[in-house]
This record gives sequence, structure tokens and C-alpha cells, in this order.
Amino acid sequence: MGDCMKNKIKILLFNIVSIFIIIEVIYNLFLKINLVSNNEEFIKILLNNKNYYELYLKDYNTTLNKSIRFLTNIEIKNPISILEKNFKYKEKSESVIYTTSSDNDYSNDNSKYIKDPVDKNVSNPSVYIYSTHQLESYNKKALEDYNITPNVMMASYLLRDNLSKYNINTVVETGNITDFLNTNGWDYKYSYKASRYYLKKALNKYKNLKLIIDLHRDSVKKNYSTITINNKKYAKVLFVIGLEHKNYKDNLLVANKLNDILNKKYPKLSRGIMKKEGKNVNGIYNQDLNKNIILIELGGNENNLEEVMNTSIALSDVINEYLEG
Repeated sequence: MGDCMKNKIKILLFNIVSIFIIIEVIYNLFLKINLVSNNEEFIKILLNNKNYYELYLKDYNTTLNKSIRFLTNIEIKNPISILEKNFKYKEKSESVIYTTSSDNDYSNDNSKYIKDPVDKNVSNPSVYIYSTHQLESYNKKALEDYNITPNVMMASYLLRDNLSKYNINTVVETGNITDFLNTNGWDYKYSYKASRYYLKKALNKYKNLKLIIDLHRDSVKKNYSTITINNKKYAKVLFVIGLEHKNYKDNLLVANKLNDILNKKYPKLSRGIMKKEGKNVNGIYNQDLNKNIILIELGGNENNLEEVMNTSIALSDVINEYLEG
């Protein structure tokens, strides 16, 4: 092959690569125009367009962004990081099953308080949702570069939206637990004392609540917190009931009914009912205040937003059947 032909091939390859890069850059620019950079705006759009989250995944997975991450996130002194970050290689390690976040997960979740994206009054609600640990976050992949931090507050707003499609009036507690703790000089371990304050206010204000949910997310590996049903991935659900108060059987009855419906309609989506009592366990979870209070662990820290959204749709279906029963 002559030098002239070699040069022509080099020029052709250079032009192909250049055109590809230009197309990628233009695609990235147009994609980013449609992406917002705060939690509240993100949820507003998500409530109107369930597929909106997919734009962030597309942006995250463009060749250009993958290349940038590859070039900027490799630890040169640790060659294994190349395998870990790009070929899903993992060094062998012992698997760990974590305790539920309802008791011992006092870590900083690096999440943010999220204002209610739909600010409207709800008269005579049937369901009240609050989160004792409001900042428990989900997998932030594809979102954190945009300052979006999916957490259980976001999950609460999604669940409320899905319940509204069944004409179930639902209130989400927006009192800031972290601010309340700081104002009173309380540590994170007093979160249930803080949420009890808001829960009492809600019980005094809303007299016809049929279901009260303290929404959490668990701290377990993804293989424990995820299930595929009909080719769709869901974040699994765990019901937690405290046994250290005299009326716990009423709360347990509610959890059993919901769990039965969930198992019937979405087999294996439930991780079951965990009954808690004993040393280093709360054992009450404010469930002594009302017979209709339950604690739900919706997924785990490794679940992504799509899995959480799918489960919120399933849960609203289950709750609707429970309330009709």
C-alpha cells in the first residue's frame, strides 16, 4: 500500500472521528437544555412525565460523558480502579447484610430537604405520609451532577401522586426534621421524637386518616432490595412493626393486610414484616399513637429512582385495594 493511500485512510478516519465527536457534542448540548438542576423542578416535571428520568440516564451514558468519566476518574496508583470503573470487576470481599435503617442508620446520607412541588391544601385526607429519616437517599447515579438527590421525601411525593389517581386524598409531611432537631439541640438519634411532634399535629388536624405511613429506605445490598416482575425492576418493600407498646396488634393487623395484598398482586415484591423489640431497638416507632400507623422501608440505598417509581405505582394500587376493603 502506497504512502498516498495510507494518508487518504488516515484523513478518512480522522474525518469520521471528528464528525462523531461533533455529533456527540451537539447531542449533549441539546440534551442538557432539557435537564433541570434542582429537586423541586425535577419532581414537577417527573410528575407530568414519568419518562423524564430517562433523559438523565441518556446524558450519563453518552459516549462523550463516559469518556470524560473514564479519563478523570481513574486512580493511576490503583490499576484495579480501571477494572472496577469500566469492566464491573470487583475484588472478592465478604458480603454484609445490613440492619434496617429504621434503627441504626445514622449516617449522613448527603441528601437534601425537598420542598413540596405541589403546594396545595388537602381537605379530609385518608392517607398521611411522613418520613422520620427524611434525608435517606437512593442511588444518585446520573442525577448528582445536576444537584438532584433522590430521597424518601421524593418517594413520598411520587406515592402521593400515584394515590391521587385513585382519588385518594393524601398529605405528605413537609416539616423539616433536621431543622427541628437542630433547633432543639437534639442528635439524629432523636429523630423519632422530632417526627412524633409532627405526627401528633397531623392526628389532631386530620380526624379521618385510614392509613399513616412512616416512609424509609433500607440499607441493604441491591440483590436484597430489588425484584424483577414482568421485565420491570422494582425496589422491594419491608414492613416494620414495633412490639413494645400495648396496642401493637392493631398496627400489625394493618401491615398483615397490606402485605397479603402486595403478595397477591406483586409476588415477591414484599420482603415481609419485621417485628422489632429488644435492646438497641426503638420498638415503638410512634405506632402507639394510632392503630393505623405502619413503617415501610421502600427499597434500599442502592436502588435507583426508576425502581422506586415502579414500586410507588404498585404500592398505590395495593393501598387502594386495602382502603376499599
